[in-house]
Amino acid sequence: MLTIRQNFLETLRGGSPDRFVNQYEYMKLVGNPIVRGRAGACPRGGTIVNDWGVTSSWPEHVVTPFPLHTPEFIALKDVTKWKEVLTIPEPASYDDLWTEDHVKAMEAVDRTEVFAAAMIAPGIFERMHSLMGMVDCLANFHEEPEAMLELIQRLADWEIEAAKIIVERQHPDAIFHHDDWGTQTRSFLSPADFEKFLFPAYKRVYSFWKQHGVELIVHHSDSYAANLVPYMIEMGIDVFQGAVSENDIPELIRNYGGKITFHGGLDNGKHDKEDWSVEALRRDLRALVEKSGTKYLIPGLTMGGPESIYPGVYDALTAEIAALGKEYFH
Repeated sequence: MLTIRQNFLETLRGGSPDRFVNQYEYMKLVGNPIVRGRAGACPRGGTIVNDWGVTSSWPEHVVTPFPLHTPEFIALKDVTKWKEVLTIPEPASYDDLWTEDHVKAMEAVDRTEVFAAAMIAPGIFERMHSLMGMVDCLANFHEEPEAMLELIQRLADWEIEAAKIIVERQHPDAIFHHDDWGTQTRSFLSPADFEKFLFPAYKRVYSFWKQHGVELIVHHSDSYAANLVPYMIEMGIDVFQGAVSENDIPELIRNYGGKITFHGGLDNGKHDKEDWSVEALRRDLRALVEKSGTKYLIPGLTMGGPESIYPGVYDALTAEIAALGKEYFH
């Protein structure tokens, strides 16, 4: 029997896996104080202003915190003045928050069994719309392209500086990077705009990681992004995690299998809800696998972590994937 890591690599390479890769089993996520400081830690029922000047709130009745973007809360109202307005905390400014626990948690991962993954969130696009609001952010790509390119370049530099510290202290062999690039049915940017604005920055960031000991890059975007997959491949992404069913995963595998692997297919919006059922998970899982095959596919929920909003959903799907694997692998 293959180890989890071996089975994952066989799936990724189109070899001979002996079971389905089961959701997030192939990597152990390990945090770091740079990411925590960058995102801020908003408590349920509370409001915070993080180190980037972004105000976030987490009402009791919703599932996650999100930035506030009414006019009085927008951190960056004029992108052309970002150099004067923004105070960007350098990654090294979190040195006093690093502890032996951050290092030991990574060292404790059995890398013969799974990948030791550094968590990186939020990504460049998410950082931009958290600073200026989604509407203004999207408008600025067309109204202030030069300023947007400058800001993206600065954020990419920031990510590389953070990567240098994480590599030096934790030595991950994988990264799990969040940055949502679309809605349920389309990407936020056209492929042409994505190529102009985000692609060069991410190619530079992901190249740095690959040049410094990282074997596996998993990018989370629980959205439609099928039109961006060629760019994902060229920028060095190995796994597109969060691929919702609207991407037509079977077609993506036919077109790009061997160049990238797809993790998802069972949308949280459709299954991770109050009236969830094992029967619906089983039905949609079987349909996904029957159309997609057993290679270049990691069946799972699309959420950006090994969990679900409603208790039991993630574990129920894990059990269903294991059971279905017994039918497909002998």
